[in-house]
Amino acid sequence: MALEHALSGDPINVRPLGGQLAEQKTSAIFKSEQLELIRLVLMAGKSFPPHQVPGEITIQCIEGEIDVTAQGASNVLRPGEMMFLEGGVPHGVVAIKDSSALVTIVLCRAA
Repeated sequence: MALEHALSGDPINVRPLGGQLAEQKTSAIFKSEQLELIRLVLMAGKSFPPHQVPGEITIQCIEGEIDVTAQGASNVLRPGEMMFLEGGVPHGVVAIKDSSALVTIVLCRAA
């Protein structure tokens, strides 16, 4: 079964999940040839292990607190804060509190 993704021009709800956070899972919101948007959902103490992607990324905390480790530093992101990482930079995420975040990944460079 294919995942349903937002289509061009569709409004996308990225508000905090609040009381529904614990029942949600990480999911792709949309994916195009050049861009992917994911809502990352992690409960306190859970992690997304260190990895890297070829394209640039942003990680924006929507709710909770997440600890993003990259480039030899650990940075806590709180709601309304975000981080940019260049492509190829190893990074990992640990939830300090039950959290959701928007992760944007550039899949290829525009010509």
